[in-house]
Amino acid sequence: MTLPLLKLEELETSFNTSHGKVRAVDKVSFSLERGKILGLVGESGSGKSVTGFSVMGLVEPPGRITGGRILLNGTDLLGLDSEQMRSLRGRKIAMIFQDPMMTLNPVMRIGIQIIDAIWAHEKVSKVEATARARDALATVGISNPEERLRAYPHQFSGGMQQRVAIAIAILHKPDLIIADEPTTALDVTIQSQILAEMQTLSREQNMALLWISHDLGVVSRLADRVAVMYAGRIVEQGDVGNVIGRPRHPYTFGLIKSLPGQNRRGTRMTQIPGNMPSMAYLPKGCAFRERCFCSDDLCMKDPPQTEIQAGSGHLVRCFHPLEGAL
Repeated sequence: MTLPLLKLEELETSFNTSHGKVRAVDKVSFSLERGKILGLVGESGSGKSVTGFSVMGLVEPPGRITGGRILLNGTDLLGLDSEQMRSLRGRKIAMIFQDPMMTLNPVMRIGIQIIDAIWAHEKVSKVEATARARDALATVGISNPEERLRAYPHQFSGGMQQRVAIAIAILHKPDLIIADEPTTALDVTIQSQILAEMQTLSREQNMALLWISHDLGVVSRLADRVAVMYAGRIVEQGDVGNVIGRPRHPYTFGLIKSLPGQNRRGTRMTQIPGNMPSMAYLPKGCAFRERCFCSDDLCMKDPPQTEIQAGSGHLVRCFHPLEGAL
C-alpha cells in the first residue's frame, strides 16, 4: 500500500487574540493521494483557508501552528526551516488564491511574471523560459498565448486572470496544488470551464488537488473525496458519493438541504438555524449542538470521530449520526 502524498495528523493552528488563544484549526486530520481531488467545505470562518495556509507554511503572526504534523511524501513540513519551505513552494506545492491579483503584479507584463516564476526554481535560458510560459498559457485555455505574454493583468478579464494564476501554479508540475475558492467570483460558465480544466490537469499530471470551497455543489462535481469543516474541526469526511448522497452529520445534511434544487417548487428553502459561533467563544461539547435538530444532553461532551462502516473511510464526528439517504 502506497503512502498518501499529503497527510495531516491532528493539525492545530492557533491565534493569540485579545480574547485569548483561538484555535482556528483544531486537531484536523485527513489524507490525499496523487491524482485525487479532496474538497474541503465549510462556512466562512470555519478554518478551511487557515488549513490551506498552514500546509503552505504561510500562517502569519499572531497565528502559528501549535500541534500536529503535515506530511508531504512522508516528510514533516513542520520540521523544515523557512528556506527549505521556500524551495518547496511553487516546485512541489503551489497555491491558487481566490483573488488572482494576490498572485499577479499589476505593473508587470504577464510574460515577465511567468518567466520569473520559472527562474525562481530552474536555471534555463530566456528562450526556453518564454516557450514554457507560452505553453503554460495554452494549457489553461488562453488563446493567442504569444500575444498575451506581452499584456498586463488589467487587460485580462477576471476569469482570464485566474487562468494565468493557475498557469503559474502548474509551471513546475507540483505534486500538490491548494486552491482556495478560486472560482467564487467568476460567472457560472467560466467556473465550469475552470473546474473541467483542473480535473483534467489533476488526472493527466497525476497531481493532487486540495479544493477549498463553501459550495458543496461545486465540490460534488469536482472532488473524489470531501471533508466538511465546522468551527475548526472536520465533522464528516469520505468519498463524495457517500457524503453527498448519504450524509451522516446533521451539519452536512443541513448544507445539502439548503442547496437550490433540494426543495420542491413553491416551498421555502431549507436553512440551518442560527450562525456559526465565534471561534473565541465556542459552546461546550459539540460546537454545532446549539443549531442541531438532533442535540441532547450527550452533546455537551466532545464527540469522538467514528467510522460509519469498517473500511469505508466514511468518518463522522457526532453522537447521533443520521441514517438513510436524502
